[in-house]
Amino acid sequence: MSIAASNTNMRVPAGFRNLLEGLAREVLREQPADVVAFAAQHFQKLLEQREAGAVDPVAWGAMLED
Repeated sequence: MSIAASNTNMRVPAGFRNLLEGLAREVLREQPADVVAFAAQHFQKLLEQREAGAVDPVAWGAMLED
């Protein structure tokens, strides 16, 4: 079964690039054996920091992109 191509333009959400670059940097620095588990822990830590009132890397990245 094939799916017809669409003319929909997909756009990366604001701040997403910054978020992924931060993850990639930490993966390269730490060289974890289980990248998926590392990513889950990384994002959990960012969420906890954001909820505690620290700088939100997504909001910061979105500001830089504007």
